[in-house]
Amino acid sequence: MPFSAQPPASGERCALSASLDNARHLSSLLRAVHFQDYATCLATASGLRVTVEDAKCIQANAFIQAEIFQEFSVQEESVMFRISLSVLLDCLTIFGSSSLPGASTALRMCYRGYGYPLMLFLEEGGVVTVCKINTQEPEELLDFDFCSTKVVNKIILQSEGLREAFAELDMTSEVLQITMSPDKPYFRLSTFGNAGSAHLDYPRDSDLMEAFHCNQTQTNRYKISLLKPSTKALALSCKVSIRTDAQGFLSLQYMIRNEDGQICFVEYYCCPDEDITEAEL
Repeated sequence: MPFSAQPPASGERCALSASLDNARHLSSLLRAVHFQDYATCLATASGLRVTVEDAKCIQANAFIQAEIFQEFSVQEESVMFRISLSVLLDCLTIFGSSSLPGASTALRMCYRGYGYPLMLFLEEGGVVTVCKINTQEPEELLDFDFCSTKVVNKIILQSEGLREAFAELDMTSEVLQITMSPDKPYFRLSTFGNAGSAHLDYPRDSDLMEAFHCNQTQTNRYKISLLKPSTKALALSCKVSIRTDAQGFLSLQYMIRNEDGQICFVEYYCCPDEDITEAEL
C-alpha cells in the first residue's frame, strides 16, 4: 500500500486527515505566504486555507483545494487552528527542499482536534519521519469583505508583466501608487524614490492584459513594505488578478500552477496608505 494511503493508527480519529504524494505542492504555496511566523489554518470540505496577517494591514491566503490532495477528509463542518508556519515549513522540507530527480517526499497529515498537535508523517526513499507540531487557539482574522459586488475595478495580467514592473520600479519609494481607469493611462504603477518619480503604464490592449474591467478612475497608494511579501507568490504565478473596492482596498490574486499542472491560488489583501491626502494624489 502506498505510504500516503496508509490508514491512521488504530483508534486514532482525525478531525482533519490529508495525504499528498509530493509535499512540495504544499510547501511551495506556504512559502508564498510566509512573512510572519504564525498562520491560521482552516479546513473545510472544499480544501485547506492558510492565512497570515501583519499589523491588521495585510492578509495573505493560500488556498489548496481538496482535489490537490490524494486524500482529504474533514470530519466536522470546519476545522481551525493556529500553527507556527516556520516550524511547519521546516518539517515539510526535512528531507531537503530540492529532492533528487524523480524523488519526492510523500506526506500524510492528521489533526485530532482542539488541543492536539498537527501530526506529519513524511516518507522519502523508504525513510519515514514523524513530526508533531503544537497548535494554538486561532485568533480572529480580518474580514476584508471583498465580494464581487463591491469590486470597482479589476484587471487580469500575465504575471511576467508584473514581475518586470517590480524589477524596474524604484523600490526606495515608501509607497506604490496604483491608478486604474476606464480611460488613459488605464493601468499605471508609480513610485516616488530617491531618484525621483517613475511611472509604468499598461495599455488596455497590451498583450499582457488578459481582462480589463474598470468602472471608474481610482488612484491609491500602498506601502511597499506591505506589498513586498506578495512578490514570493508573484514569482510562482502565471496570472494575477488585481482588484480594488470603493475604499481603495487592494486584492492581488495569484494563479499558481504546480509541477503536476494543478491550479492553486494565493491571495493578498492590502489596506491603502491613509497617511496621504487627496491633494498629494
